[in-house]
Amino acid sequence: MDSGFLTVRKRTLFKLLCTSAIALVSHTANADQFGNFLDSTYSYAVDGPTGDAFAEPLETSGTSDEEDGAGDITKLSEKIATIGDDVADIGKSLEKVEELAGNKSIVVSGSSKSTMKVSGRVHLDGWGFDTDEDPAINDFNGGSDPANRLGFRRIRFGVSGKIKDNMIYKIEMEFAGGNDSEFRDVFLGWIDLPFFQEVLLGNQKRPYGLDHLNSSRYNVFIERPFVIEAFNEDARRLGLQAYGVSDDMAWNWRYGVFNGRNIQDDGNYTGDHLQLQLAGRMANTIWYDETSNGRGYAHWAISGSHADVSTADDGSDGQSESRFRTRPEGRTSSDRWLDTGLIPGADYYNLLGFESVINLGALQIVGEYQSNWVERDGFENVHLNGGYIYASYFLTGEHMPWDRESGTIDRVIPFENFWLVDTAGGGRSAGWGAWQVAARYSQADFNDADIFGGRGESITIGLNWHWNTNARMQFNYISGKIKDRDADNGDNTQTAINATPDVQSGDYDIYGARFMVDF
Repeated sequence: MDSGFLTVRKRTLFKLLCTSAIALVSHTANADQFGNFLDSTYSYAVDGPTGDAFAEPLETSGTSDEEDGAGDITKLSEKIATIGDDVADIGKSLEKVEELAGNKSIVVSGSSKSTMKVSGRVHLDGWGFDTDEDPAINDFNGGSDPANRLGFRRIRFGVSGKIKDNMIYKIEMEFAGGNDSEFRDVFLGWIDLPFFQEVLLGNQKRPYGLDHLNSSRYNVFIERPFVIEAFNEDARRLGLQAYGVSDDMAWNWRYGVFNGRNIQDDGNYTGDHLQLQLAGRMANTIWYDETSNGRGYAHWAISGSHADVSTADDGSDGQSESRFRTRPEGRTSSDRWLDTGLIPGADYYNLLGFESVINLGALQIVGEYQSNWVERDGFENVHLNGGYIYASYFLTGEHMPWDRESGTIDRVIPFENFWLVDTAGGGRSAGWGAWQVAARYSQADFNDADIFGGRGESITIGLNWHWNTNARMQFNYISGKIKDRDADNGDNTQTAINATPDVQSGDYDIYGARFMVDF
């Protein structure tokens, strides 16, 4: 029998079995649509005929009848064994199809034969500010007492997926700004590449600052530290970046070139000076305890960047990306309490960062330090720096998982989810979730030469209640101080920066809570 005909028969049988499987898994499934999905993913489920069961006819010429009979029986047994292997492979493929069919987050395209996965997150925050009517803090806050806040910090919805043969994409929108909606991760890319492994082109996170590379879905504290936000404000930039990981997952790296302007608000950069930035990170999971499924591990990384910024005063080459600023590790309305303003004469800056993590069961200790050297024309060079260290501990015994492929923290899995229900006997039954406590010390120094962006120190106490793997509540208490800052830096003009500084200092206390889910 013709081998090509049988191969087609096997593939037709496979599609028939798969279509039946999806109908059984979900009575709402569309079999025709799923058939299209199989066409696009068949090469991943079954790479082709798995063996030569029907490839050749039995040979009978040139032997005696007895030998022919014995030989035919032997060959037939071999063929039957090979057919059994083929059936086993098809069974494994069906299991994979059933797994995909049961994943309700995967949407199957009916036309382009690409896949699409839906994701999102909702972060609802409440913030209270106690500055004891400190005049300095009021000046840093735009001249008024910081107002309490209640609202959405993040409302994100996005899609991502694969396009044959080795392309990927992602589109993620942020709706927490109301009418001022913006995009976040938006890129196209290629995977399974020789040497480069994975390459993404589009809006994505710059590769420095562990606390920024961590997803906001998993971070231990509600807001990120001074130095992380100031040196990598809003994190994402338009660029081309390669991602890689070693075979044993001990090493991972990412590096690329970016435009320095944050284009999430208007979608493009305008200017003859491209303000390009080279950035990279090399990370090493130096220890990972496989026997405990990663309850013990240690990590270190080094990251750096060289950024060329515009020196034009009139904005003809785009606004200079030479301003470093941040909020007080709590979500104020708009003003940054540490703010260098636009640094006059800035030509380029070099950034260097170090990070380290050690996890021992329920206990985790994390620290980072970053330095930023701003090279200037006609002015004295400036050195800015900052860092933080924190410790967290699970009272219920869980641990912070670690993603070795990206060198970042991963999703917490509670031993027991939070739930509370009435039982049939009139009583109640409950699970209490995972409880985590944490403490962080953070500092930043943005004063040097004629720049008075301020010096900040803070201590944050945190409590996290993980209801399940996709929902939790966070509470933070922050006590801090901003000192030696020129409040005029925030007016965004270089003339004010060159004026005689009127430095001020102030203390504050902040209370924050977040309720969050992601899917």
